[in-house]
Amino acid sequence: MTLHDWIGMIMTVSIFVLMLVAYVLVFHPKNKERLEAQRHILNDDDRFDAEVKK
Repeated sequence: MTLHDWIGMIMTVSIFVLMLVAYVLVFHPKNKERLEAQRHILNDDDRFDAEVKK
């Protein structure tokens, strides 16, 4: 195997592991409340207005 093959294999395996960890964190019932608290953070215009007025 060449260097490029090894780099590609290592990147593929590491991305797979990172995605697996992300799925476990998102779908674990213990983390539901923490994630639900951030559900509307992108649509919260009042938060940005409060920062501008400071």
